[in-house]
Amino acid sequence: MQTFGKIAGGWGLLLLLSSPIAWRISTGSYALIEAGVGVALLVVYFATNRGLSIIDTKSQANQRASFFWVTSAVIAVAALVLIAGLNFIVAKKGKPVDLTNKKIYSLAPQTLAALKGLKEPVRALAFIETKHLAYDSLDALFKRFAQESDQFTYAFKDPKKSLEENAKYNVKEGQTTVILVKGKGETETHTALSVASEQEMTNAILKLNASGTQKVYFLTGHAEYPLAGDRDPGMVEQPASLGELKKSLEQEGYAVETLDLTEKQNQVPPDAAMLAIAHASTPFSKGEISAIDLYLSQGGRLLYFADWDADSGLEPLLAKYGIQVEKGVVADALNPQNPFQAVGAPSEHEVAAILKQLGAKMLFDTARGLTPVKEGTVPGVTTTPVILASPKSWIETTPENPDPSEGERLGAIPLVMASTIDTKGAQNKRFDEARVLVFGDSAMILDVNWGQDVIRNLVLNAFGWTSTQIQKITIRPPDRDISTVTIDDGMMQKISFLSVIALPQLLIALGIAIRVSRRAK
Repeated sequence: MQTFGKIAGGWGLLLLLSSPIAWRISTGSYALIEAGVGVALLVVYFATNRGLSIIDTKSQANQRASFFWVTSAVIAVAALVLIAGLNFIVAKKGKPVDLTNKKIYSLAPQTLAALKGLKEPVRALAFIETKHLAYDSLDALFKRFAQESDQFTYAFKDPKKSLEENAKYNVKEGQTTVILVKGKGETETHTALSVASEQEMTNAILKLNASGTQKVYFLTGHAEYPLAGDRDPGMVEQPASLGELKKSLEQEGYAVETLDLTEKQNQVPPDAAMLAIAHASTPFSKGEISAIDLYLSQGGRLLYFADWDADSGLEPLLAKYGIQVEKGVVADALNPQNPFQAVGAPSEHEVAAILKQLGAKMLFDTARGLTPVKEGTVPGVTTTPVILASPKSWIETTPENPDPSEGERLGAIPLVMASTIDTKGAQNKRFDEARVLVFGDSAMILDVNWGQDVIRNLVLNAFGWTSTQIQKITIRPPDRDISTVTIDDGMMQKISFLSVIALPQLLIALGIAIRVSRRAK
């Protein structure tokens, strides 16, 4: 019983001495409980070891024991102080390490590039009350932005007290708004965000930094995918449309419009940065094809999304610029359950190199195979694969029988290809270089597939390369399925107490118990 009492005494002394640290780390209630338990354990000691004291100096053996108790207590308290001090320093000065699966506490490369590209100061004004549920997350996001660039600053404004600024930036009552401001006085420009996510913040910074707007024309008149569809919440399958793609392009600073060449006397407008053709299901007329050909010969840019079950009549024109769209569908032996779902791997081309560095893979459903054309092309054309199917793929010309057969092309089939042509000497030159980029699949740009981060980055990088907006070839903030736990002050205090006080104390107490038990034997 005396041994048990000595163990209780050691624990009690430890709890009593460490209770001030608990008071500083968590709350007074935890510290008082700890001190109370320490006193109770000391009472147990004195009740079971009458006539003795924790520090007994009557004999040499007890002097050694007393030295052990004193040094043990000092080391225990010092260890707790050290742990508490390190936790405090890390909390105030340390740089957090993001261990989440979706990297929800890390800024994306696009965000980092946008912040490093700031040539003028940008300040964020958040019109939000401190008690608002979004305050803490928004404050954390602002801090991450500010850590990466001295040009970015932020401030929170009470919407009920900032009446002058409310009027200046047209902030509505009860509306959570973040205003990004660049410049001062007459040169000031600003943009408003209703949802202050990382992606929205990054897009707003890019807009403020943009030197001009690139106009992208989506051709129409051949049953192409519409840029906006009539969505019905009651329908399981929504109409095919490119609304999400259009929104993403506009967020990155493009001006997106539709163009029917027949209504423009088969002339591409002079302000066209590039043309895009998505899912053309009926053939283009000779006049339209001639207009596109003329545009490319002057240094134009074309992004074309092919389809396995439709011929637009543009295939000969694309071959003229170095890319042959093959008949049939790319099949892949790596996916025996669905052979027409080819596994695509990025190449070293500018569009895909950053995805290759990340080891990205992507799936192409019922994609057309592409082939570089060596003869009959315009002078100076250069073709490069962007995405390649696996070496076990082939072009299946009889989809009802998905097995390689004689005459069908085997190997790493290009699924996305790019070509460039030097047009510095062209008459009525638009740009110094014509660019053509062809996707063997168009389904990936539909709204239902736009949530896939790899596909989204690939497609937007393709627009950036085709329009020569190289700074837009990057990795964007992902659409994260954030799985977080909301931690209030009470829960945080419990976590702090358990990790900084309770766990170290438990380990020290076990050491004391083992030591005392061995000496008793």
